[in-house]
Amino acid sequence: MKLHELRPAKGATHREKRLGRGEASGKGGTSTKGNKGGQSRAGYQRKNAHEGGQMPIQRRLPKRGFKNPFRVEYKVFNLGQIDHLIEKYELTEISHESLREWGLAGQTDKIKILGNGELKSKVAFKVSAISEKAKQAVEAAGGSVEIVK
Repeated sequence: MKLHELRPAKGATHREKRLGRGEASGKGGTSTKGNKGGQSRAGYQRKNAHEGGQMPIQRRLPKRGFKNPFRVEYKVFNLGQIDHLIEKYELTEISHESLREWGLAGQTDKIKILGNGELKSKVAFKVSAISEKAKQAVEAAGGSVEIVK
């Protein structure tokens, strides 16, 4: 067998349907698209939430609630989690850069520390926000807190 003699196995390939090429193609006239209407025309595109004339779900359901466009989202860490992270990654400072380095925070995340759990080690914090309870616990453990924007 030579490279130029290679062929696909018998029955593995099919002839392409040649739509819109007259009656002799066996798919003539309407080219298998039915008669008239948008779907038989070029450039037809089904609308995203179209339900065939039925009232769409986004119009059947009532509007509810309020979405505050000025809400500030924080990536939240509790003191118990921080203590675990300090042991695992041998951190001396909790800041946006150090958390990002270990893949614990995204580039645009704001960091907030909450007071749930215990902090056993002395650590410096450079974060966007911290709760009062967490701040007292950090200072009691000998650490420092700096709020950065």
